[in-house]
Amino acid sequence: MSMYRQGPFDNITPVVKNILILNVIFFIATYALTSVGIDLRAILAAHYPGSPYFRPWQIITYLFMHADIFHIFSNMLGLLFIGPLLEQTFGSKRFFNYYFITGIGALAMQIGVQAIEVYNITGSVRISQDFMPTNISDAYTLGGIYKGVILGASGSIFGLMMGIFLLYPNLEVYLYLTPVKVKYFVPIYFLIEIYQGLRPTPGDSVAHYAHIGGALFGFILIKLWGYKNRNNFY
Repeated sequence: MSMYRQGPFDNITPVVKNILILNVIFFIATYALTSVGIDLRAILAAHYPGSPYFRPWQIITYLFMHADIFHIFSNMLGLLFIGPLLEQTFGSKRFFNYYFITGIGALAMQIGVQAIEVYNITGSVRISQDFMPTNISDAYTLGGIYKGVILGASGSIFGLMMGIFLLYPNLEVYLYLTPVKVKYFVPIYFLIEIYQGLRPTPGDSVAHYAHIGGALFGFILIKLWGYKNRNNFY
């Protein structure tokens, strides 16, 4: 019997592996430090730039913060399934750039939409100290923007989804044990996100425009880099 045993990460590409590890470390640290009174989400998740809680590093660190176990599990599962194929396609350095640029683009889209909401209520993208909302709905919207946080790797994952849609549209994914081609699954998923962004339901805390932004920046990058449909190479 061979004494060699493969580790669980041996077949994962290097950038994907390191991003996975970092996300798990941040997730564990978030709960570990809560017990000693340190709220990592308040420090590292992204806040609206007009908020007193905003810090410049949050445009990167928000990608490593997650709300709960389901949130991180679903994002890391997407990274694990899609990431290695795109890292092999782009190369590690370009994949690293792609992941973080789509993540930053996702945040930019979400904050841009929030800025429009703030402007429509206040006439400015920032709230002056003497501004008073005229109704409960406006007060609720502004409170959610200024006190809420944006967190999670979902924007980058949607960028990865755009990547496989453009480059490997005939790749099959399993949806409830049924194989579905990426070229059908991804557009439907994107349309659902757009609809939910335009018609949010009460209590919906998902940053749908961040998802749209990640996909949009992924599309732009792939077109700028000149990549074509690669089904013949798969």
